[in-house]
Amino acid sequence: MLKKWTRHMAVALLSLGLVSNAMADRFQAILTAGVIRIGVPVDVPPFGTQNANREAEGYDIDVANMVAKALGVKAELVQLTGANRLPFLLTDKVDVVISIMGLTPERAKQIMFSAPYANTSLAVYGPKNIVVKSASDLGKFKVAAAKGTAQEMALSAANPKANIMRTEDDATAISAYVTGKAQLFASNSVVVPALAKMNPKNEFDLKFNIRNSPAHMGVKMGEHNLVRWLDSFVYFNTQNGELDKLHQKWLYRKMDPMGSL
Repeated sequence: MLKKWTRHMAVALLSLGLVSNAMADRFQAILTAGVIRIGVPVDVPPFGTQNANREAEGYDIDVANMVAKALGVKAELVQLTGANRLPFLLTDKVDVVISIMGLTPERAKQIMFSAPYANTSLAVYGPKNIVVKSASDLGKFKVAAAKGTAQEMALSAANPKANIMRTEDDATAISAYVTGKAQLFASNSVVVPALAKMNPKNEFDLKFNIRNSPAHMGVKMGEHNLVRWLDSFVYFNTQNGELDKLHQKWLYRKMDPMGSL
């Protein structure tokens, strides 16, 4: 009798374990709930901004909606800045981050990354009369960069003594340069053409490239099923040309399937 009871308990506990594991799987939870919470930017045009009706629009917004449509679920878009992308994932405020996020070894200790879905590079810009060719040449020049972004971390690593003005988001970093609070700014290369059109009185001369930085989607550590599905989504929509269409619509250039510039 005791053996029979023990056997039933083992089966019950195993069943509970299986249920618990299924519930812990974010991919299955999204499909069951019919909603996916995606963190997107609204401070980094052309990846994400607000239009005249205060609606989010941009490359990352379109990709986020494509992801939800491919899953057959509703998209719940959550507005992010560069500094809170990882915290929102780690505290379960979002299921996925699609917010022009570059992969770094440090970030990869905390979250998982999908295959790259956009080609970008990081660089430092400023007026033509300032001559700097690398991070080591920055000297006393103040460089505005959003804290927690790949460009801010890369500059800090390349020149720990650099005079970096760390802002809350990219929009504030750009504003600091445009208003003269900083002599230079670090940003993603694809945002500069739009900035130059919006601010014709300012110069946006390329000083030096920091590095190539393809954009990746991010998910919480351990969500293997979700990140594998996102990899499949990127592959499929690279092959059928849909991501290339968005690249040309928002970034004004073709997408390299290998993720390089």
